[in-house]
Amino acid sequence: MQPRNMSMSGVVDLAAVKAAGEAKAKAEQARAESARQGGSGAGAGAAASGAVPPSALVIDVDEAGFERDVLQLSNEVPVVLDFWAEWCEPCKQLSPLLERLTVEAAGRVVLAKVDVDANQMLMQQFGIQGIPAVFAVVAGQVLPLFQGVVPEQQIRETLAQLVQVAEERFGLIGLQVDPGAEGAPAAAAAPPAGPYDALLEAAVVALDAGDLGGAVQAYKNVLADDPANMEAKLGLAQAELLSRVQHMNPQAVREAAAANPRDPQAQIAAADLDLVGGHVEDAFGRLVDTVRVTAGDERDAVRVRLLELFEVIGADDPRVSAARTALARVLF
Repeated sequence: MQPRNMSMSGVVDLAAVKAAGEAKAKAEQARAESARQGGSGAGAGAAASGAVPPSALVIDVDEAGFERDVLQLSNEVPVVLDFWAEWCEPCKQLSPLLERLTVEAAGRVVLAKVDVDANQMLMQQFGIQGIPAVFAVVAGQVLPLFQGVVPEQQIRETLAQLVQVAEERFGLIGLQVDPGAEGAPAAAAAPPAGPYDALLEAAVVALDAGDLGGAVQAYKNVLADDPANMEAKLGLAQAELLSRVQHMNPQAVREAAAANPRDPQAQIAAADLDLVGGHVEDAFGRLVDTVRVTAGDERDAVRVRLLELFEVIGADDPRVSAARTALARVLF
């Protein structure tokens, strides 16, 4: 059976779909039905045994099995669709990355790979003009994610927002992965223990001296060796923010933002000033509103700056959590 109700004239408004409580009930019903039928696919394996091996998180999908393997499964877990072809060189870069990040997500998403050469009708129904093209299906609703090869960090952020929407809006908690199965993600390795104290101290000294370029470089030196170093990540975000605003004319920036509410660069500059001035919620709200009224590359530039400002404040801050939720609602 072919996918239904898949008009791709823009991002599907998931906010208009069922309330979270109804989605939870639907997900539970789908799990129970799948267990009774003993069907195939990732969802059925989860229902029958309680956990799935990592290999069940990456599946090949065709037109005949699309309803079962994607639409029905999307009532339990967000399904990411990877449209690819053997002759597509960019696909050979993107697909392994998607597979790795899917396994790392440990059941919060499933990756469904669609060979466009063998599934021309699916390609047409999704309105795909070029590959690789990546979509998501959540509770039967389709939305485009991105096209072409994009940086790993951007994919991670997109998947994180997708998971958040699936959990908060639709009650989808994903699949349980068997931790003992072959291919299960290993426990996170301890961060490398390096002599970072001197480098971090050098960054602080540079900041105190007003040498923002030196501080930025010192933090980057730490992150080059230890990308997960939270102190360096936070310091770098703060130093880069200060570098951006140090030569701004605050009055001119705010006048430009007030005169051009849909201008992404004007709003980005004003948000930087908001944050430096301690107006955290104003900065976040300004950029979320700008994401809402922009599209394409302009929208992406605003989204990226908002994520950078999240780094300045820190992921544990409740204002960041609230803004992430607001951003997810706008994007999805």
